[in-house]
Amino acid sequence: MSKFNRRQFVKGSAVGSAALAVSFNPWARVLGANERINSAVAGIGGRGGSHMNALEKSRMGNVVGLCDVDATILDRVASGFEKKYKRKVDKAVDVRRLLDRKDIDVLTIATPNHWHALMTIWAVQAGKDVYVEKPVSHNVWEGRQIVNAARKHKKIVQTGTQSRSSQSSIGEAVKWTQSGKLGKILYAVGTCFKPRRSIGKLDKPLEIPDHIDYDKWCGPALKVPLFRPRLKYDWHWDFNTGCGDIGNQGIHQMDVARWFLGESKLSPRVISIGGRLGYDDAGDTPNTQTVLHDYPNAPLIFETRGLPNKDLNWKTGMPRYRGSGVGVLVQCENGHVLIPNYYSAKAYDKDGKEVKNWRSGDPMTAHVTNFLKACQSRKHSELNADIEEGHISSALCHTGNVSHRLGSKAPAGKIREAIKGDKLFAESFERFREHLGANGIDITKGVATLGPVLEMNPDTETFTNNAKANELLTRPYRKGYVVPDLSGSL
Repeated sequence: MSKFNRRQFVKGSAVGSAALAVSFNPWARVLGANERINSAVAGIGGRGGSHMNALEKSRMGNVVGLCDVDATILDRVASGFEKKYKRKVDKAVDVRRLLDRKDIDVLTIATPNHWHALMTIWAVQAGKDVYVEKPVSHNVWEGRQIVNAARKHKKIVQTGTQSRSSQSSIGEAVKWTQSGKLGKILYAVGTCFKPRRSIGKLDKPLEIPDHIDYDKWCGPALKVPLFRPRLKYDWHWDFNTGCGDIGNQGIHQMDVARWFLGESKLSPRVISIGGRLGYDDAGDTPNTQTVLHDYPNAPLIFETRGLPNKDLNWKTGMPRYRGSGVGVLVQCENGHVLIPNYYSAKAYDKDGKEVKNWRSGDPMTAHVTNFLKACQSRKHSELNADIEEGHISSALCHTGNVSHRLGSKAPAGKIREAIKGDKLFAESFERFREHLGANGIDITKGVATLGPVLEMNPDTETFTNNAKANELLTRPYRKGYVVPDLSGSL
């Protein structure tokens, strides 16, 4: 690695970041109007494949670099790419080597959540534009630092919430609903009802294969022994590296719900009820959860279900809330709107009669194309999912989890008493209770976790009534992988 990289990136310090705060960035290329945009993809074992396909399919992106800490996957995916596209691609285990390349314009990031913020900031500081998967951060504070970095260095940073590029369907439904066609919006319910089986548990630490650089895999997260059978994907269910299903799948639906509500800041009040129930494994994130974001104009409820319900069938038995499985329901005075996926919406009147519907194609390629066009125009306002939108929606997932992590187990009666003043949330809890009951889980015995009510100042993005909650707005970072504080750099 070059001397420049060691000094600016590895330290991850505010001092190193300040050294890059120049009005002219010698690392950035000037792109021609019709020139394909040289791109690198980090994290290619799963979602990164969609990035590569969308970049190439857009006819604007030109993938020239691939990065993964798993050397076996790196070699296999690179070989497949080269065979398909008849050209060589640069391979790197350490993303910083690709960031050294002056001819790379864009980095797309599909790593585990705990890497999203630091890698985005490194890339922005190196003069790259960034497409980063959801959630954009592992915690609230570092999400705001990405926004600060993007604005400071005038970089284009798109969030991987591709529903925002369903402009002709969901976007039109948002405009139609907000115009009052069904009266005032009363509330929104986001649902993530997706089967998640036990990840198992080991009685001794998992042996990490030699072809995986575990230190780099951990990066900003604590480097600790793992007691689950799989390193990959199941990191979602470990708070050290993931955010549970509310921050994995649910971030998409959280974002759509907030889009309809028209809220641009964090909620002033949040509370969670949840638990990891139905099995005993190495995970510590909830597989069953209900969160209230108490926006004063119209509250947002978010419900997560990882267990089946009807007939307890894992393939076909997941529950639904008024037709919403992995989706959003927006209740208005004179009807409701259902958004069941990434690309469509339906409006119903009070009697349940469909009055309007919207539908478009799969938005992934459109989302990447929107990003690449903004890279050419240099206007972040043209992004369908600018990083600040991604930060707010991701942070709503995080604050719900903060309430859960500070909670304690309580019997159903105590939970009912604590939330009886909020009719909407009380109804959500009854759905929570009934669902667990269908799985033979009796929550009268105190197995569900009741989180505290957390009050937030949306302008400062800090809690006003709980010091421990504020500690969970960030995390301890490992030496060499510290997310820099850029709050005073704008």
